[in-house]
Amino acid sequence: MPVCTRISERTPEPVPESCLLGRRHVTADEIAVLERNRNVSDDQAWQNLYVSEVPGEFDPEVIHNSEFYGYVIIGALQPATLKFHDLELRTGIYNSRLENVVLGDDVVVRNVAYLNNYRIGSRVILFNIQEMSCTCHSKFGNGILKQGEAESDRVWIGVANENDNRSVLPFEDLIPADAYLWSRYRDDTLLMQRFKELTEYGNTGLRDTYGIVADDAVIKNTVLIKDAKIGSFAYIKGAFKLKNITVLSSEQEVSQIGEGVELVNGIMGYGSRVFYQAVAVRFVIGRNCQLKYGARLLNSVLGDNSTVSCCELLNNLIFPFHEQHHNSSFLIATTVMGQSNIASGATIGSNHNSRSPDGEIYAERGFWPGLCSDFKHNSRFASFALVSKGSYQYELDIRYPFSLVASGGTDAPVHIVPAYWFLFNMFAIVRNNYKFKKRDKRVVKVQHIETDPLAPDTMQEIMASLERIIHLTGNYLMSQLDRRAMSAESPDALHQASKDFLHQNPDADFTLFEPRGQKKYGAVVYKPVQGYKEYRKIVKYFAARTLTEYCNAHAVDTLSVQTIAGLREIPLYTEWMNCGGQVIPELLVHELLDRVKSGEVQNWRQVHQFYDECNERYEDYKARYALYLLEQLYSRPLKAFTRAIFEDILHDVLIVSNDMYASAVSSRAKDYTDYFRTITYRNQEEMEAVLGTIDDNDFLHSLEKTTQQFNKDLERIFAGVCQ
Repeated sequence: MPVCTRISERTPEPVPESCLLGRRHVTADEIAVLERNRNVSDDQAWQNLYVSEVPGEFDPEVIHNSEFYGYVIIGALQPATLKFHDLELRTGIYNSRLENVVLGDDVVVRNVAYLNNYRIGSRVILFNIQEMSCTCHSKFGNGILKQGEAESDRVWIGVANENDNRSVLPFEDLIPADAYLWSRYRDDTLLMQRFKELTEYGNTGLRDTYGIVADDAVIKNTVLIKDAKIGSFAYIKGAFKLKNITVLSSEQEVSQIGEGVELVNGIMGYGSRVFYQAVAVRFVIGRNCQLKYGARLLNSVLGDNSTVSCCELLNNLIFPFHEQHHNSSFLIATTVMGQSNIASGATIGSNHNSRSPDGEIYAERGFWPGLCSDFKHNSRFASFALVSKGSYQYELDIRYPFSLVASGGTDAPVHIVPAYWFLFNMFAIVRNNYKFKKRDKRVVKVQHIETDPLAPDTMQEIMASLERIIHLTGNYLMSQLDRRAMSAESPDALHQASKDFLHQNPDADFTLFEPRGQKKYGAVVYKPVQGYKEYRKIVKYFAARTLTEYCNAHAVDTLSVQTIAGLREIPLYTEWMNCGGQVIPELLVHELLDRVKSGEVQNWRQVHQFYDECNERYEDYKARYALYLLEQLYSRPLKAFTRAIFEDILHDVLIVSNDMYASAVSSRAKDYTDYFRTITYRNQEEMEAVLGTIDDNDFLHSLEKTTQQFNKDLERIFAGVCQ
């Protein structure tokens, strides 16, 4: 029940000395004007009100029908108007109650029924707000503690698993890379403690907190704002409840919050927008994200450049470029590693395989489940797995990147087509990098994001898939009593026989059984020879393209013996991790973790400096890895490569390059030539008016130019080793 305290019995808050520079008490004449305008103060002498000491900068006539309690410190306040879009209001304080508030210059405070313990910047509009207050122990969504608070008071975000045992602490600078490392290495107790200490770094623990609204922010028609830190130029309209949050915003990256929104215990990134009854609780939203149309985001970290509408997301760690737009989809207990798209009706998280909600889904980047798909925890997916519509009743382990996965029916193996994207949908792969770069509207890019589908992380998956196809082919040949396979005297000999079979029988039509693909019934791998060939061609293409880019970046004319020798001086990393969207050598990540545990790394800023350093050397590391990949494909050191081998590489890569362009054009052309695409239009002219023409496609024009330039560069770079 409410506690009644007489005004005369209240202990006033100490006036912050740092805010009194250039301020003075109001004069008797100014007090007379204030009282005439029906303003009141809990200090009859008005000694609690401080104004600008610069002559002419304070006009009491712009303060009407307002109450002042504790201390109120006002900057320059003169007759003027502030305009934001169609909203235009006179500067001043009208029909409001202020207590322990510091105001900047030229503000509008109108119809704010309760404003307590805030520092308001200059040119801020506060209009029609029921309650706006801040407690002395607020953390603004950060996972820190104040003096005297119990550990149970700390706010955690339970990402990736509903049992909270992968939880991370939110902080203003958190990016998915941080959350990923924190959520994965749970067996390292010392590391977990050090991550907590990094988060607490710089926290005094003092209970001297006040709310903040930075310069040029606009807040209007909002019900409740409590314990909030609002960045500059933020725009908040019609929000329902904002509690214990930070809204990061700047003039270059303006953040917005719209009608009916509820945000509790979280941090909203620069340039993000939350609209239309969306709800987020215990969250971190990255840069340039959208959360709208009733979406619910709970216990989750959402990476940069993501859009979520209508749906429900619980206990997720989501890397950048995530798309989920449909009311009938939900995503629970997952680590989804970016560039993903969740279709309507996809219910990912509906089926657990134990008696407690502790299952997980782990999907590398490019995860794309089809309409009305559901999966059973635990399941794992390789990069750019396209999963056909279906109800998957058993756990899946799909380790073939760029594959198509389809249900084989109830109590039957699932079907996998390796390299499906390269065989049948090259347009999507080629367009991906272009598409994501164009959608990246971040001004400041703290989280480095690899947008190219062909990168070291996917190459290492492809290399593993090549080995797996060879192994399964060996099993197939043994089952067929193949003479060479049966005569193999060792596993290595069988491996070589299987590899030879795949190379010597390019048109062979058979299937492989993959016992690891699905629990209980396994999987059937279709078109293994075609997939094997495509995988090899794509690895060659990646390696040659990477070497070409390296030579161009270093003004090297040809890939000479000297150039290759220089590349060998670069450290070789063969295992890679997708850390929040940035691809980093795994050994370097382990070095970072060791430095964190030793105390050498003391705060998250230094962790982010490590990410920056890795990004600066990324192209060099890729080039060294490219040499390694070629050696693996041809099973010999590069110094043993003959002219014929280099010519074979050049030949295959040029084919892939040209096929990428041709396939992209033909895939897009189907949208204009397919009979069923034309049946809803009266004539060709109407269809072109609605769809445009293929000649209007900026991406294809850009791809044509880059393909021609790449082919020229490639032939020039490889001329030195093909002579």
